[in-house]
Amino acid sequence: MNSNISTESVIKLNEASLARLGDRVQVFTYDRHQIVNGIVHIGVGGFHRAHQALYLDNYFQQTPDLQWGICGVGLLEFDRRMRDALHSQDCLYTLVERSEAGDRARVIGSITRYLFAPDNTQAVIDAMADPRCRIVTLTITEAGYYYIEGSGEFDANHPTIQHDLQHPNQPIGVYGFLTAALDKRREQGLAPFTVLSCDNLQGNGNIAAKMLTTFARLQNPDLGNWISDRVTFPNCMVDRITPATTPADIKMVAEQFGIDDAFPVVAEPFLQWVVEDRFCAGRPELEAVGVQMTDDVHPYEMMKIRLLNASHLLIGYLGTLAGYTYVHEVMADAAIRQAALRLMAEVTPTLQSVPGIDLDDYKQTLIERFANPKIQDRLPRLCLNSAAKIPKFILGSLRDALRQEGAIDYMSLAIAAWFRYLKGQDDLGNPIEVDDPMAEILTQRARSGGSDPRGLLGITEIFGNLPQSWRFVETVSDRLRSLDEFGAKGTLERQ
Repeated sequence: MNSNISTESVIKLNEASLARLGDRVQVFTYDRHQIVNGIVHIGVGGFHRAHQALYLDNYFQQTPDLQWGICGVGLLEFDRRMRDALHSQDCLYTLVERSEAGDRARVIGSITRYLFAPDNTQAVIDAMADPRCRIVTLTITEAGYYYIEGSGEFDANHPTIQHDLQHPNQPIGVYGFLTAALDKRREQGLAPFTVLSCDNLQGNGNIAAKMLTTFARLQNPDLGNWISDRVTFPNCMVDRITPATTPADIKMVAEQFGIDDAFPVVAEPFLQWVVEDRFCAGRPELEAVGVQMTDDVHPYEMMKIRLLNASHLLIGYLGTLAGYTYVHEVMADAAIRQAALRLMAEVTPTLQSVPGIDLDDYKQTLIERFANPKIQDRLPRLCLNSAAKIPKFILGSLRDALRQEGAIDYMSLAIAAWFRYLKGQDDLGNPIEVDDPMAEILTQRARSGGSDPRGLLGITEIFGNLPQSWRFVETVSDRLRSLDEFGAKGTLERQ
C-alpha cells in the first residue's frame, strides 16, 4: 500500500466525502445540483464513463451551460452491478488515466441519475419522454443493433424484437424503449430527441436510423414515419482504449488514491470524438472541450475501425493462440507487432483522405497505444462477440481490397486466426472460452471443418457473398492450414 495512505484512511466515494479526498485526485468544482439531465445514455459501461461522460464533465467545468447532464440507463440484467455501484456513490466514480508517465485520477460528476430498466420500465420511458431530454446516446455494442450484416436488414425475428413489438408498453430492448418514449412525445406534441450512437459501427447513425425506423413502422407506421421525418441520427467516431474494470483496479484506486470506489474505470490517456453536426433538438457546444464537429464523419470512422479495431482483432486471436494474456505482452512479440503493421498497410489503400490526420503518424500512435503496459488490457475483451465485429471491422476492407486487386494476406490471416481460435484451444493445448452469441454454431463448424474454412465462410449473415471470391477463400484456407500445422508463431515466421 502507498505509504501515504493507510487502510483506515481510505474514503468511501460519495458527494459527502468529496471535500475529504485531498489533492491526490482531481475533483470537479461545478454544482451538480444545478445540472439538468438533457442527455439520457443507454449502456453505461467503462467506455461511456471514460469517454462521453468525461467530455461532459470537462464541459461543465469550463462552461456555465449545465443543461446537458447525463441520466444513465441499464437495460440488461448484467447492468445490476453498475446500478448498485452508482446508487451507492451518488452516481460518482473515479476515472484513472494510466500510462508509463504515471497514473492520474479524477472524480467524474456528469452522470447525476441512473435507472435500471428491470426495476422500473416506465421510469426509463419517462426520462426519455421528458421535454428536458434532448439527446439519447447509445453504447450498446455492435451486437445491440439487431443488424443482419450479410443483408444489411433488420433482424425482426429476434426474440427481443418480437417481445417489444407485442408488448409496446413493457419493452426490454433499446428500440422498444426509444419508440415508447418518442411515441409519448409525439402524442404530447413535443419535439423528438436526437439519437446519437457512440458504438464502433461504420455509419453508426445511419444504422441506428434504419433499424429504429424499421422497428417503429412494424409497430405503428405513423410513428415510424414521424421518426423518419423528425429525428436526427448523427454519425460519430469514438476512440479510447478502456479495459474492463478488474478487482485489481479497485484495489489500485484504494491504495494509490485513498478512494473506496465499487466500480472505477481505467483508460489510456488518448481520447478522440468526431461527431456529425446534425442535432434536431440542440446540443452542448462540445467544440469547447475538444470534440471535432464535422459535416462528414465517414473518413474518420473508416480510419479508426479499419486500422485500430481490425488490428485489435488480429492481435487478440494471434495473441490468444500464442498463449498471451495481455495486449502489451503481444505487442512485445516482434512478429505479431509486425503482423499488425502489415495489416494496417493492407488496409490503408482502402481508406479515404482524412482531414487533419497523417495516417503514418496515426498508425505509429496505435502501436504505441497498444503497447501501453499500464492499461493491462486483456485479450478476451478484444475477442468478445467476434461474429458481430469481424464484418464491421475487417470485411469491408477485404471487399475493397479485392476490388482494388490489393493485398489481402494479413486480413485473411485475421479471419483464419479467428477460425483457429474458435476450435477452443490455443497452440499450447490450453482451453479457450469463446464468448459470442453465435458460439454454438461457430465452434461446431470450426471443429467439424478442420483446416477447411468453407463451413464457417458459408455463414451468410457474417460473410455474405465474400466466399464467391476464390482468391479470398484460398488465402484463408492457406493461412488456416498453416495455423493448424505450425501454430501462430510458426505461421508468422513463414509469412
